[in-house]
Amino acid sequence: MAFQNPDDATIHRLLESARRIVVVGLSPKPHRDSNRVARYLLDRGYEVVPVYPREETILGQKVYRRLPDVPGRVELVDVFRRSTELAAVVDDALAARVAALWFQLGCIDDAAARRAQATGITVVMDRCMMVEHAALLGRNWRVSQSDTRGGS
Repeated sequence: MAFQNPDDATIHRLLESARRIVVVGLSPKPHRDSNRVARYLLDRGYEVVPVYPREETILGQKVYRRLPDVPGRVELVDVFRRSTELAAVVDDALAARVAALWFQLGCIDDAAARRAQATGITVVMDRCMMVEHAALLGRNWRVSQSDTRGGS
């Protein structure tokens, strides 16, 4: 059975309720998609936590080497990795007990996505978080620290 993304209402709730987004593969290069998406998320008030094998800070944020190294609760992980590396990202997500995984455009591994889903992780695959956020929540939407989780 092929992997199926959640419906738009579920994705809307996911983006609305998350406050902290870990970006695996966040490049320090401003022209890269991962950097552009992370800047968009920062501009909308999200806390962005970079995971990257090099660098100490990216976009002014402390960088962690691997997903399991990120302290605290991990609500949502935005993944910018080659499709061949997604199974290892799922392994790290399971170790880090993440709530949701988002595989960016072109990041496709049905088996890895289904394996994560089978453990209760919400998975979105082959979609751009920035595009979906703009479409579902509006370009001017910002996270408010006073918002309640899951509120409307």
